[in-house]
Amino acid sequence: MMALLLAQRVILGKTEFNEVPNSLKPGVYEHLRDSGVGFLAGDYVPPTAE
Repeated sequence: MMALLLAQRVILGKTEFNEVPNSLKPGVYEHLRDSGVGFLAGDYVPPTAE
């Protein structure tokens, strides 16, 4: 839920992606990507599951 809220704040320009806590970045990135605005995450690359 926090990831969705922060993704919306990034989309609205209220929060920069680099201000998102590291623990929430993967979820926020997923929401941004699903919304078609993954570019707002800059050069972030989500960790890969091994």
